Amino acid sequence: MNQSQNTSFQAGEAKGQTQEKTSQMADKARDTAQSAKESCQEAGQQMKAKAQGAADSMKDSMGMNK
Repeated sequence: MNQSQNTSFQAGEAKGQTQEKTSQMADKARDTAQSAKESCQEAGQQMKAKAQGAADSMKDSMGMNK
């Protein structure tokens, strides 16, 4: 293999490694975003349940919950 071929091979190898690293980073970012979304949804559900519990408690104390 001459110098030009070797240089070309190394450039191609570096490009492949860069593409793989980029793909891994994109996957990691996607996973992080999905996890954050799920956490927010869970927090929202908890807040909704607490608000509903507070409303029900208020209705009970005022005799409005029949």
